Amino acid sequence: MNVQKKILIVDDESINLDFFDVMLTKLGFQVEMARDGVQALEKVKQFYPDLILLDNIMPKMTGWEVTKILKKDPKFKEIPIVMFSALDDVKDKVEGFELGVDDYITKPFNFAEVLARIRAVLRNRELYSQIVARESRLFLAEELSADIKRDLQDFEKKLDELDASIDGASLNVMVRKHITELNARIEKTIAEWDKLKKKEIDLPMLETQIRNPPTNPKSPDQKSEHQF
Repeated sequence: MNVQKKILIVDDESINLDFFDVMLTKLGFQVEMARDGVQALEKVKQFYPDLILLDNIMPKMTGWEVTKILKKDPKFKEIPIVMFSALDDVKDKVEGFELGVDDYITKPFNFAEVLARIRAVLRNRELYSQIVARESRLFLAEELSADIKRDLQDFEKKLDELDASIDGASLNVMVRKHITELNARIEKTIAEWDKLKKKEIDLPMLETQIRNPPTNPKSPDQKSEHQF
């Protein structure tokens, strides 16, 4: 099932906010807007966007300052940021990337290019999330395998002790308790495994969702030549 991606647009120019709001909403995105950096930080907390379109040159707080704050916060540091700027200086772009910006677009820009970059960044972030989920599952599997191996070794020792013990019944109860604890551990790991698996989707489906998001009947032409 396709899920609307949430985009926060941060720009002090109303014409840009209105344009992106209309175009991206018609393309199936859920859009929120902020007119400066301070308002953007509040919107991030309330809206928790999947991506931020962030103008760099703004009153009260620059895009760089907003980025620095977000990237230092564990709750928001993974939100991808596409930064706009009227500056075309390589040094400025490098600084933006070093701060954690995912992409950098120089004004004036073409909407078709912006849309392509949005989808590329979202696709890359989703792929990264899939890798993280798979790595977590592999870690759990390895951890469970090590625990089972260790517990089985303990089990074998208990059985040896049982054979050599006069009070075999007491040791038998101990072994059964150990087996019960092992089963509980296995069930817990399986539950965590299933929880992570629910967050995954097939990569072909992922590609389809990013390239063909849900659209409204009145979708604009993606080849629009609007420039700002």
